[in-house]
Amino acid sequence: MKKIILSIDGMTCSACSNGLEKYLNKQQGIIKASVNLVMANTTIEYDEGILDQVKIEEFVKQAGFKSLGKFKEIKIEKSQRKDKIKFIFFTILAIILMYVSMGHMLNLPIPLVISPHYMNGKNYTVLLFVLTLFFVVYGFDILKNGYKNLVHKTPNMDTLVSIGVISSFLYSLYSMYMIIKGNSNYIKNLYFESTSIVIYFVKLGRYIDHISRDKTKESIVKLVEMTPNTAIIKTEKGEKEVTLDEINVGDIIISRPGSKIAVDGEITFGKTHLDESFITGESKPISKEIGSKVIAGSINYDGYIEYKAERIGASSTISEIVRLVVEASNTKAPIANMADKVSGYFVPTIIIIAFITFIFYLFLGKSFNESLITFVTILVIACPCSLGLATPLAIIVSEGLCANNGILIKKSEILENAQKTNIVVFDKTGTLTYGKLKISEIFNYSNMSDDQLLQLAGSLESKSSHPIGKAFIDYLKEKNIKIKKVEKFENIAGYGIIGQIQKENIILGNSKILEKYKINNPYLDNEKKLVEKGNSIVYVVENNKIIALIGVNDVVKENAREVIDALKENKIQTIMLTGDNYETANKIAEKIGISKVIANVLPKEKAKLIKDLKQEGKFIIMCGDGINDSPALANADIGISVNSGTDIAIDSADVVLTRDNLNSIIDLLNISKKTIKIIKQNLFWAFVYNFLMISIAIGVLKPIGISLNPMLASMAMVFSSITVVLNTLRLKRINLSNNQG
Repeated sequence: MKKIILSIDGMTCSACSNGLEKYLNKQQGIIKASVNLVMANTTIEYDEGILDQVKIEEFVKQAGFKSLGKFKEIKIEKSQRKDKIKFIFFTILAIILMYVSMGHMLNLPIPLVISPHYMNGKNYTVLLFVLTLFFVVYGFDILKNGYKNLVHKTPNMDTLVSIGVISSFLYSLYSMYMIIKGNSNYIKNLYFESTSIVIYFVKLGRYIDHISRDKTKESIVKLVEMTPNTAIIKTEKGEKEVTLDEINVGDIIISRPGSKIAVDGEITFGKTHLDESFITGESKPISKEIGSKVIAGSINYDGYIEYKAERIGASSTISEIVRLVVEASNTKAPIANMADKVSGYFVPTIIIIAFITFIFYLFLGKSFNESLITFVTILVIACPCSLGLATPLAIIVSEGLCANNGILIKKSEILENAQKTNIVVFDKTGTLTYGKLKISEIFNYSNMSDDQLLQLAGSLESKSSHPIGKAFIDYLKEKNIKIKKVEKFENIAGYGIIGQIQKENIILGNSKILEKYKINNPYLDNEKKLVEKGNSIVYVVENNKIIALIGVNDVVKENAREVIDALKENKIQTIMLTGDNYETANKIAEKIGISKVIANVLPKEKAKLIKDLKQEGKFIIMCGDGINDSPALANADIGISVNSGTDIAIDSADVVLTRDNLNSIIDLLNISKKTIKIIKQNLFWAFVYNFLMISIAIGVLKPIGISLNPMLASMAMVFSSITVVLNTLRLKRINLSNNQG
């Protein structure tokens, strides 16, 4: 299976995106296709043994749209000057047209030569016809798309407008013919102004909608714009300024104070402080020296450095974040699927209602003129745009908001489901604590010095990715002790690590590893002393004999208590689930307010406990460090990988937090609640609007003097979409703890 994201041209409303999505999903070889109207792209999973990009793009063309190739970047297209001039021109033309067509009704001064009473209205009629031709040309893309989508059996808003506009235009042409022949009674049957104004307001709606969609993408675009456009690389001939596309892996890049880091890499010369707050959330500049990693988009605070390019282009941290956000926005939340399903049936239903009403009016003895106007009004007033945009706009604004606050969501359904949470389960080390462990106490039962002992243990721990290992590595660095060569290294999840150093078998781990290898333990009293002080326990075994017992202490995160209290206020239960011993875990739990502790569990046991909680009907969030917690993260309803920094591609987690801040969990829950609230409001008003306006257009309220014509209908249609957009943009005003600005 292979995945591709294509940029799509020609989509104007939700019926377009739904039609394309349905068409693609019917094609042989396509496993799954998801179309995003706001981002104007489609994510397609396909069998590469059957299809390739060329064949997929042919499917897109067959559906009535155009592929612009692989989706490379998110663009906010600024309106060009000529487009603005064109819009101003047609605004003036619309005013002139309305003045000419309706001025005589309001007793406004109109030149006699274009009065409807002069020459039986012939000049008046021809002038309206000429002015309308300008608008027909202006809206030709709408008419073309409407016809094209009708032919491809994917009718959309353009189809509704096209049928209405063409019907009123053709009827007006017939009336003009009769007027020129001398029958001035047909002047009242002219609807050239309705044809023109409907096109004008649809264009106005598109213009506003284009600006509004760009606003929803601004948060994501900010991520892209964090990296500079150019960089200075070091060559044999000296310094050279290049674009980011020209940088190759291994190039040496120069960064001076005030400049941005261009690509991910490693410092080879110099020392400085870098501002990495956009990734880590750390407000203070971080000290960097030779061997330190740098992240694209970081700001060089005060020093000259040279760094070697390691991750460029699509593999850089920023690109990976943008990719995750774009892919997430192309997934569908359950509530979005419901809205899409309704939108898919909406346009055909409206066309049927309009035709039935037209025929029914004629059957009741209404004039052809009144029947036609009612028909056109129904087509124009129906607004699938507001219905179709209700969900995707809110999802994209929220996902951009999350990404800018260090919360990376892999699927849109997370935003819908997070607010259902009953229980949040926390791992201890690296999640509730910083994972910056320090060696606090050593019981040395060997003939070696403490430094020699820790050289042995630290060398083995250098092969491990567990947070405890860092305490040993930091000790060796501080003492400037060299790491010895390790052979036959093996990580035994939940127990510890083993390996050979200078042909001696070394084991490091908790008390369970002693049981596993049936090693006698006469030091339980010493273990108890360390545990009472809140230490994690590391036994050092050489050739099946315990040679040391080491206590390692961790530091609880500053805001852990605040987050636990906030979850309790929201009536969400918290549980600590850890492989550490119960005494140590319980001391930390008491300190931060967690009442339930499950300790001494292996990774597979963590996963089983998560499954058991889910079987009780609970909605579970599991927060872990993404290393030993993968099974539990995968089994939870939502798996959150905490404090991952630049390691954002953790397969087992649904949500990745790039900032070392537990408040991100509260932020996620708040964004989820607000997003669903906004989506429900959008859908409610979109449904109410369409139900009410279509009823008025049909003539339900005519007996009490309330009715619509095509011009008012087109204005109301624009207003409906604007209401949805403005309501959605309220999401940007959510007060978040991670907000940096």
